[in-house]
Amino acid sequence: MIGQTCPISWTSLSNQQYLIRKERDNKVVCSSIQPYASLNNRFKNIMRHNSYSKFLLAGALLCSFAACSDDNVTPDKPQKPQEPETKYIGQAVGNFSADEWYPGGKLGTTENTAAGGYEDNTPAIDEQGLTDLFNQGDMMASAKYTLSTEPYKGWGPVASRRSCEYCHSGGYAHGHSRNNMDPVKGNGYIVSVYTPDAPGSNNGTPINQLTTFTMLQAVEPFLPPVDPNQIQITWHDVTSMPSGLPMQFPDGEKFNLRYPSVSIPQSAFNTDPKPSNYEVRLIASCNFQGLGLIDAISNEDLEKQYKAEGQYVELNPEFFDNTTKQLKADAWAEDAFGNKFVKRFNYDLLDGCLENDVALWDELNILRSDIKHICSTEPWAKAMSENENVISYIQQHGSDPNSYVHPYYNDGTREGIKKAVAYLLSPNDNVNLYNNPYYNFKPEVSDEAYHAFMVWHRGIAVPRARNLNDKDVQRGKELFTGELGCAHCHKASWTTGADNHGSSVILGNKQLPKYANQKIYPYSDFIQHKLDMKNDIHGSWCRTTPLWGRGLSLINSGAEDRLHDARARNEIEAIMWHAYSKNSQAYKAAFKFYNLPKKDRDAVVKFIRSI
Repeated sequence: MIGQTCPISWTSLSNQQYLIRKERDNKVVCSSIQPYASLNNRFKNIMRHNSYSKFLLAGALLCSFAACSDDNVTPDKPQKPQEPETKYIGQAVGNFSADEWYPGGKLGTTENTAAGGYEDNTPAIDEQGLTDLFNQGDMMASAKYTLSTEPYKGWGPVASRRSCEYCHSGGYAHGHSRNNMDPVKGNGYIVSVYTPDAPGSNNGTPINQLTTFTMLQAVEPFLPPVDPNQIQITWHDVTSMPSGLPMQFPDGEKFNLRYPSVSIPQSAFNTDPKPSNYEVRLIASCNFQGLGLIDAISNEDLEKQYKAEGQYVELNPEFFDNTTKQLKADAWAEDAFGNKFVKRFNYDLLDGCLENDVALWDELNILRSDIKHICSTEPWAKAMSENENVISYIQQHGSDPNSYVHPYYNDGTREGIKKAVAYLLSPNDNVNLYNNPYYNFKPEVSDEAYHAFMVWHRGIAVPRARNLNDKDVQRGKELFTGELGCAHCHKASWTTGADNHGSSVILGNKQLPKYANQKIYPYSDFIQHKLDMKNDIHGSWCRTTPLWGRGLSLINSGAEDRLHDARARNEIEAIMWHAYSKNSQAYKAAFKFYNLPKKDRDAVVKFIRSI
């Protein structure tokens, strides 16, 4: 056996890699440089803390030498260890400038490139005296909310998940691919259900039975607007691409593509009326790193980017007039005080002002002082107010002032309960949960606590870049930003403006972390482009995803799925989806990547994983 005749040793090369060797007769017969991310957490801890780590690790690494044989082995020259990056950090090296080590700028980058780095605060948080507020907000985002237990109370009566971290699991990372819609921790899927503008279209008008962030849970006796157990997700393998490219590179290396389809029977909807003639698509949760830095990009620079790109390519006509080359009204969002911001967040460009975020309320229904109704829909409120089981349950339990359903009890008659439920569950702007004839609720999160939540939301750092001294990474950048043309959409850098960010009624003039005049490297233009993928969404328009820090997804969240529905399991799949159709605006770039030799393809992937 290999373990008996060929001892295995390991040597740490840097905080990113280790060298493993297989030896016989004191000669190296096989060696391999591996990333630390390839070790499971158990063996990482063994290496750090156990003096017998070398012997235990040897057994775990036998698979690394599956291709090595004890018979007829010709000793190979050991690979030259990669020079540690330590002495290069913060310095210009190869085709990287010194500031590219810090993708979030000096105020927005964490030095932590290990597990847990996705949750770090920015240096701005510490420098601007906001550390305690950030930590409080972090707890609010990660805590599991309850019905009535302080301090994280107020969950329901209907909700998407139990906490922010249920969707944005693994340090607020990108959502993982799943086979179901179970609202458990780690499943960040929501569904987009819409009336198609043409049969089978991937675009249309959202149905009015569901909220933006799909509510999948409810407190007894209420029912969720859609039953997650009846939502069926099916994964399909792509066997051929409409573009005509074979499912393997010219050198013979194969790649795989897959996509999800989703079906929801009408019986799954607990609404009145139930929807009809609808299509369904999946959307995975976005990662949170660097949101405050994106928020700090000026309107002027974003508008300038639209106009520059609009000279050469069609942009989404919902936001950009391709004739006059001007932004349309729908490209702008307003904060609570009427200040306008160019939309830049989420796949579908929902908002342009991070301070408009209503998380906790629109996902968990935690009441706040500036919003006087719950997050729901009228068809759901109507259905619950007319549900005989709901009324009977409230009639039986609601007279007790300590009961969760006491607010809906009213006078105890079935008609009185129906009226109270219809009003208190309505999302109508005329509803006032704090002043009404049925029951006066109180805000469940204080203004001060919500301020802390927004300090956290705006204060999550971007991890430092890695391995920029690596020749392969430098070659990858050369290809990505040059020959391939990827940077036409994945714009490498921006300089933030004065960071005159928006605000809300709760926030007012309260302090938030600021990131003025920072050179940042998100690798996104924050504009939607058409990719024309199978079973995609929003008319095939999707915002260019920022790439910063994404190479650390695996060690932070346990997965590295990409694209809007997490269909791509790695960088190769994500890139080749850009070449699925010749109608894709990224087809030419992906076609060039397809024709690269393997060494260059690997260099591009290594570059993406390093920034």
